[in-house]
Amino acid sequence: MSEATAPKAVEAPLTFLDDRLGSTTFFKRNMKKVFPDHWSFMLGEIALYSFIILLLTGTFLTLWFKPSMMEVVYDGSYTKLQGVKMSEAYASTLHISFDVRGGLLMRQIHHWSAILFMASILAHMLRVFFTGAYRKPRELNWLIGIGMFTLGMLEGLFGYSLPDDLLSGTGLRITQGVAESIPVVGTYIYMFLFGGEFPGQDIVPRLYMLHILLIPGLLLGMVTAHMMIMWVQKHTAMPVKNQTEQKVYGYPFYPVFMAKTGAYFLFVFGICALFGAFVQINPIWLFGPYDPGAISSGSQPDWYMGVLEGALRIMPNWEVSAWGHTVSFNVLIPALVPLGIVFGGAAAWPFIEQWVTGDKRHHHVNTRPRNAPVRTATGIAAVTFYGLLWLAGANDVLADKFHVSLFATTWFFRVTFFVGPFLAFVITKRICLGLQRKDADVIGHGVESGVIMMSPDGRFSERHENARDEEKVVILSKENTRPEAPARDAAGIPAPGTKGPIGHLRSRLNRAWTFDDIPVEEHEHEHGEQAEIEGGATSHEVKH
Repeated sequence: MSEATAPKAVEAPLTFLDDRLGSTTFFKRNMKKVFPDHWSFMLGEIALYSFIILLLTGTFLTLWFKPSMMEVVYDGSYTKLQGVKMSEAYASTLHISFDVRGGLLMRQIHHWSAILFMASILAHMLRVFFTGAYRKPRELNWLIGIGMFTLGMLEGLFGYSLPDDLLSGTGLRITQGVAESIPVVGTYIYMFLFGGEFPGQDIVPRLYMLHILLIPGLLLGMVTAHMMIMWVQKHTAMPVKNQTEQKVYGYPFYPVFMAKTGAYFLFVFGICALFGAFVQINPIWLFGPYDPGAISSGSQPDWYMGVLEGALRIMPNWEVSAWGHTVSFNVLIPALVPLGIVFGGAAAWPFIEQWVTGDKRHHHVNTRPRNAPVRTATGIAAVTFYGLLWLAGANDVLADKFHVSLFATTWFFRVTFFVGPFLAFVITKRICLGLQRKDADVIGHGVESGVIMMSPDGRFSERHENARDEEKVVILSKENTRPEAPARDAAGIPAPGTKGPIGHLRSRLNRAWTFDDIPVEEHEHEHGEQAEIEGGATSHEVKH
């Protein structure tokens, strides 16, 4: 734990605040708070900074955007659309793009930062999952992260639906179809949301209020809660020398972490600004205003909505009619099931793992992905599942670019949708076990030195050396699997937790989780080949 004191430059202001707020040493103590140093921890900071950029640029755009479906005739600077009838929302978006100084730049920074926000949240969640940073006591923060990603998807959907161009209108049409496919209440939800028949006059104003008020407010509250919980519980740390479950090893919040994080914010803002200036995104003037009778090929949503698009495209045309009602499984299942499996499974995973393994301890040091093969394999299977659906959302583009049949690409994804995650699980688990064996070999026999030894009887072997201390700390951070308590005691009486079908299920899952674990332990004896050779009278060294 760092014992650094606050620099003189901040000593007086901190004392001033402490004396007047009655917090005594609160500020001084927290300025010395230690943060572990690892590049992967910056992924969450990218999400935070891109969210700040979204708030700033979004505030700029609200000054000129008009959330109205009232029909007007365009007479702005873009000559190709002059005289065309369109909604006031679309006309104001064109006005921002072509007539407001810096308007197009702000629009594009806003869109790119939204893309980065979702990508960084997903990358951060994957890092947390694969390292086991969601374990007790951080389950609540894990659930908050899943909620933030879900709200981010809705926020993005509502945001790019606001301009009322052809692309956003097509997306709204799909949203209307999904809402209407919900049995019994779907029609009521659709009519309530749109204020009447599609597209109506109310959808853009309603989405605008949700986009700039409700969802950002919820996200801001969740970000604040996430940061406060993390601050109280302390950051998880990677297995490094001097790091333990009881002691945090890293750099103090001020000045090291504050300087690094401040510079990182500028880097993120600079990247978004560069993309906004030089990489075109969502050129709505090329799409034109929304027309229910017009279609466009090759149109794609933002990447984080691609999984829903793909599920809709590969789903067979299944419908059931009964008692005067039609249930459209071809829309309902793609809309609810894939993301329900991914996000529902992710939300339940910390509690499932705790139940299966019986591990209810507090964890502050992360696990290497190879040391949790079932968890890592499950995560890669979920990524494969998500990625295949994302690719399926572009099946028409893939068919065109690779000159194959659209039906062939559709059936390819229908098959790999089931086969791909299974293969990913099996292959990933075998890779993790192979890496565990490699670690066990390094600890048990050392690392290859590149020096060949010849014994007196003419045999050759390579001399092994002990691994470096830093490497040994990382490898030995693996917790060898503890055997589960026997199902029956010496008298044959079953343990309480193993009774009934649920107990048998837990026992089988625990066995599947642990039975092929490779123990990694440090040995006291010397490495085999080297000890045998050094026991002889003479030896010769031949360097590679």
